[in-house]
Amino acid sequence: MGKRDLLIHVLSEIASLEAIEPNKHRFGDLLIGHDDLHLALVDPVSSKTLTSFSPIATQSASTPETFPVSSTSIQSWTTETDVWLNTIRGISPVANGTTVQYYLSLDRRDDRRLLGGFIKTTLVGWPLLLLVVALGAWLNARTSLAPLRRFHGLAASIGAKSLSQRISSSGLPLELNELAEEFNRMLERIDSGYQRLQDFSGELAHEMRTPIATLMGRTQVALSHPRTCAEFQDILEGNVEELERLSRLISDMLFIARADHNEGPLNHERVELAQGAQRVADYLSLVAEERGLVIEITGTAVVMADRLLVERAITNLLSNAIRHAATPSKIRVEISAEDSITLAVTNSGEVIAPHHLERIFDRFYRIDSGRSRLDGGTGLGLAIVRSIMIAHAGQVQASSSEGGETTFTLIFRASGASHFGVH
Repeated sequence: MGKRDLLIHVLSEIASLEAIEPNKHRFGDLLIGHDDLHLALVDPVSSKTLTSFSPIATQSASTPETFPVSSTSIQSWTTETDVWLNTIRGISPVANGTTVQYYLSLDRRDDRRLLGGFIKTTLVGWPLLLLVVALGAWLNARTSLAPLRRFHGLAASIGAKSLSQRISSSGLPLELNELAEEFNRMLERIDSGYQRLQDFSGELAHEMRTPIATLMGRTQVALSHPRTCAEFQDILEGNVEELERLSRLISDMLFIARADHNEGPLNHERVELAQGAQRVADYLSLVAEERGLVIEITGTAVVMADRLLVERAITNLLSNAIRHAATPSKIRVEISAEDSITLAVTNSGEVIAPHHLERIFDRFYRIDSGRSRLDGGTGLGLAIVRSIMIAHAGQVQASSSEGGETTFTLIFRASGASHFGVH
């Protein structure tokens, strides 16, 4: 379109149609550097070609019916020799007012070759490009999934003897750091639970071995010689005592197991701690009086809790105090409702060393194992107290002063748990 404007300008400076041929060089100057441009000028009256700069231009002028007469319309067409052209056909006056018809054509063969080469390159390179993209995607996915393969490898390798393994967060992308931390915390919980299960199994086997061995030994001795009816009755009475102790042990272990797994809802109700402590004290009064002990209850408070479980905790603490209190002496039950609601059971007796206080609420832990067994204890009373208080979102603490006073304190929180109950 730019060359057409220049052509019209040059024509306007040509004096007449006869002056076109002598000024042919001026038209040729328009085409310098543009080998793909072709120009033909035609007399519209006689249809005679005044000048032509190439066979393609001559061929364009010889088929005037193909193109509309318009200075702005570009016509695409193909010659007999399969040359792809864009042509503008128009009429423009020379200086004396006579008009001349021009045909300005653009050879598109180079464009066609470029397009053909592009298509060929695309068809050849597209599979190669897809292969490169696929390979890149695979490498990227493999690199990105490497941390997940670490997770997979660790998870596949974990067994009962390898729960201590952990995933290192070094080299992990930021997105997986949190997942690694949560995975490690999960392994810690599983490891801790497994260790508790192992300890539980070992402790249970150890505690059950003694009464079972006693029962077996007494029975074997009884059967080794002829016995009288009275002797057999005496042996059976002793066996009943051991069986009762074994039954208490199993019952207490079941209670703690249910507490650890939060089985059943708590039966929340208003519990008057003073009334509950008094009921327990009345129940244990005969045992206390036999040992010259007096139980004194002071203070009052109300908690929302499971009454049976709270009274069982108080029973275990008072029973423990009666077993270990010096005789004669007083056992104090002090109830307070200041910052938190507390119930403290204090007795006078032997001082408990600090290293014992740290473990006194563990299952089967005894300061004097021989004495506890003779008293009929299972070593689970204080562990049950701790389980009950954890179920109520509270806690139990123990302290022992140099003066020989030992205090166990139940601390009730404002909000209790609601997912545990054993009736």
